[in-house]
Amino acid sequence: MVLLRELGAADIAHPGGTLVAHLQRVRGQLAVWGARPALQVAGLCHAFYGTDGFPTALLSPDSRAELAEVIGAEAEAIVYLYASCDRKATYPTLADADGAFRNRFTGRLHTPEPQHRRDFAELSAANELDLARVDPAFREEWGAGLLALFTRFRHLLSEPAWSDCRTVLAAGVR
Repeated sequence: MVLLRELGAADIAHPGGTLVAHLQRVRGQLAVWGARPALQVAGLCHAFYGTDGFPTALLSPDSRAELAEVIGAEAEAIVYLYASCDRKATYPTLADADGAFRNRFTGRLHTPEPQHRRDFAELSAANELDLARVDPAFREEWGAGLLALFTRFRHLLSEPAWSDCRTVLAAGVR
């Protein structure tokens, strides 16, 4: 995607190379799992507004309309949901149908629809598994916790995503 390069993603260091390389791998993983096109595009763009775990942003959340014009409203909504997640506040209850989701940009709580929870979980798995694959130290440090997290998210994940979570993350568990 031209916009990624224009905004400098190819020059931003990220585990496994550059941010653009990571984003391409995440999109590719979602494609392998059979994700619908909007979720694949969101995988390619998931760090545009930064994330709770990677604060470098390519665009401000105030630029949502600009990104939506390029990637479509559905994909942008997934990107924003992913980027806006306050992980510490949200992860403990994300798997619950009525679990609150805390927006780290606004501080507001809301309850995402089931499809949005599934998209968030699937994108989270693709992102974290990419990091675990390219960085053995990351997998060693975070693998057990991520496996526990994705075990709680199990009903939100596709079968291919869950299978990869077990395979990749269990490799880091001692």
